[in-house]
Amino acid sequence: MKPLVAVVGRPNVGKSTLFNKISGERISIVEDIPGVTRDRIYSDVSWLDKHFTLIDTGGIEPDSKDEILSKMREQAQLAIEMADVVVLMTSVKEGVTANDYEVARMLMKAGKKIVLAVNKVDNIGEPPMEFYEFYNLGLGDPIAISSANGLGIGDLLDEITNLFPDDADTAEDEEEIKVAVIGRPNAGKSSLINNIMGEERVIVSDVAGTTRDAIDTHYEKDGDKFLFIDTAGMRKRGKIDESIERYSVVRSLAAVDRSDVCVIMIDGTEGIAEQDTKIAGYADKQGKACIFAINKWDIVKKNDKTMNVFKDKIRETFAFMSYASMMFISAKTGQRVGKLLEEIKFVNEQHKRRITTGMLNDVINEAVNKQQPPSDKGRRLRIYYGTQASVAPPTFVLFVNDKELFHFSYKRFIENQIRENFGFDGTPIRFIIRERTKSEKR
Repeated sequence: MKPLVAVVGRPNVGKSTLFNKISGERISIVEDIPGVTRDRIYSDVSWLDKHFTLIDTGGIEPDSKDEILSKMREQAQLAIEMADVVVLMTSVKEGVTANDYEVARMLMKAGKKIVLAVNKVDNIGEPPMEFYEFYNLGLGDPIAISSANGLGIGDLLDEITNLFPDDADTAEDEEEIKVAVIGRPNAGKSSLINNIMGEERVIVSDVAGTTRDAIDTHYEKDGDKFLFIDTAGMRKRGKIDESIERYSVVRSLAAVDRSDVCVIMIDGTEGIAEQDTKIAGYADKQGKACIFAINKWDIVKKNDKTMNVFKDKIRETFAFMSYASMMFISAKTGQRVGKLLEEIKFVNEQHKRRITTGMLNDVINEAVNKQQPPSDKGRRLRIYYGTQASVAPPTFVLFVNDKELFHFSYKRFIENQIRENFGFDGTPIRFIIRERTKSEKR
């Protein structure tokens, strides 16, 4: 697994600007308002010949009682727990603050390798006197940088990569389909990967929670390359007593974040549990292609109606994921495991599919003629045009006259029309609705 590097610090010190500078693209929203970055955001980056994953985090306010700031702190703490190296961002403009001391103490307590970056040193040459105050944090030599101007970034990256573990896999990823195998403990995740590999690559045991960490397994078949990430089964938060169990959940969520396709394992002998919906919900929220793999189907007592009843139950429980495909397998005997591999490849292609603007607008115009857009107080929704902004998941920008008129039900109708014409099986579809006045219409 590639090394993970987390960028942390109090709000508004320039973490997202640094993240974007290193990533080479504007992934994180950069605003002067503290608290804009709320969740962990990942980017695969490289420095010289070393490849690693960079995580941007929301600002840490150790003592804040504000609900959103508390959630951001939790997200940052999760990133810290996962990271091999942590970059603590501070700002020379504000000097060392009480929050900086608190965050530094938190990092030292976590026993992480830490790089101290002092941001907003915007001039070349000797740093200002305020820079030397940061030695008081007790984190060794600070590195002066300007994330806005790019000054000192090379020195910072040198220091980060020097701290990677000796056994870290820093080689560039090949074109692999990254597959996170997720689900409750003992659903058969490790057995599935062992069946695919044809060897005992992952420890399999009937004791729930044997797999403590996310394990990467490379596999190739007929020229197609796969990276399977076996994850620790995700328990309910109340049952995560040991810190090692909490760490396993963190790694599982990170595995979802890293993946292209999520195989959501459900134990066919036990049925669907609340925790399955939480796990699937996270994969959906992250915009991943998804397949429900109902395992242990070989030992389920069944008649000619059993499979359809189970399918209906899944569709009802996971109504928010009607796009997801479904397979009934046995990881132990290998039943339909070959077909599961084919399905993984297919939904990955759908997840990364791009359609032309012309084709998209033909379908939108046809849809509008088929079902008139909603109106309110004499004003009717008009969709001027649409374009596909990105893939994985397929994301469409629709330009309209009034966003308020674009009701959820009509958005679902447009989505269904797009799926009918172009497929996009197994992948969520995202819409960004933008207002454009009539005079701006192309």
